[in-house]
Amino acid sequence: MVKIKPEYIFPLLLILLDVGAAIIYAVQKDYKKAVYWLAAAVLNVTVTF
Repeated sequence: MVKIKPEYIFPLLLILLDVGAAIIYAVQKDYKKAVYWLAAAVLNVTVTF
């Protein structure tokens, strides 16, 4: 079982929400917002890890 450090819980949750928002906007064919939220997720990954 993988243990997650407590300080990574909030950033991981935020990354998942960003990716989820990108998926929803992509399904609605609003690609500008989908790219925006994917970029936000990537930025959070680079800052966190």
